[in-house]
Amino acid sequence: MSNLGISMEPVMDAEASEAIRRRMVSIFVRHFDGEGSTETAVPGLSLHRRMSMAAPASFLYEPSLALIVRGEKRVILGHETYRYDQAHFLLTALDLPTVVQVLNATQTDPYISIKQVIDLELARELIAEVDQLRYSTTANEPALAVGPVTAQLLNAALRLLELVDRPQDIPILSRSIQREIIYRALVSPVGARLRQVVEVGTQTNRVSAAVRWLRDHFQQPFRVEQLAEIAGLGESTLHHHFRALTAMSPLQYQKHLRLHEARRLMITERLDAGSAALRVGYESATQFNREYRRLFGVPPKTDIRAILAVA
Repeated sequence: MSNLGISMEPVMDAEASEAIRRRMVSIFVRHFDGEGSTETAVPGLSLHRRMSMAAPASFLYEPSLALIVRGEKRVILGHETYRYDQAHFLLTALDLPTVVQVLNATQTDPYISIKQVIDLELARELIAEVDQLRYSTTANEPALAVGPVTAQLLNAALRLLELVDRPQDIPILSRSIQREIIYRALVSPVGARLRQVVEVGTQTNRVSAAVRWLRDHFQQPFRVEQLAEIAGLGESTLHHHFRALTAMSPLQYQKHLRLHEARRLMITERLDAGSAALRVGYESATQFNREYRRLFGVPPKTDIRAILAVA
């Protein structure tokens, strides 16, 4: 975890934190009484709720900050596991295929969270303005991290959520509050994860170009030389930094993207395993089934049947 040379912001005391979270819950339930996820009128802000623990599910995180109002969650990236709760936020700096699981959710005490997509251009502008704060970006850190929820961050999150109650204020105030949230993330102990991706010219920023290409073309075969050319890096350098950022090699990253998308297609479009495999770029059903079982623990048919049974 990188120290940015900035004084750590205070963590809010329990009583004040609970008062803010009750306010957030009251806004939340007025606008979303279902289960799952929904987008709001605030650009990039989504609401998430689960009434019970569920099986691990595929989720492609985009650059974002997720904050839990009630509950706890586990996120698996490659072979690494991250847990976060009301006292911690999840910062994602790249598009990352993960497996997520909500923990300890019940009908009377559901899991509730919000997620704000990070505008990377806004982050880039903000970094240029606060460079005098003597950041020390640490390279070769994963683009996913868990950081502490401070009083300032929680207050900003509340003000952003309050805009859902006041849609007329969204065009005027949302960008400034989102800017503050990005700032709070940047000055947190894990802010270097975002900074290293955003800063133009860094090796990490170059690797992110290769990550974006794979995300947009995951059905297509590729050569490492091709990715290295996109990133403007040598092959060994690309491989090293790619693994450091995503906890995977480029080939594993593509494989995870394919398998996560195939799982989504089988759930949402009710495709059979063979059709889903072809759609995401597999030529061999046997290979698809083998790799699917290796990632999710069970064969596709068994996995999807279990998910749909509790949906």
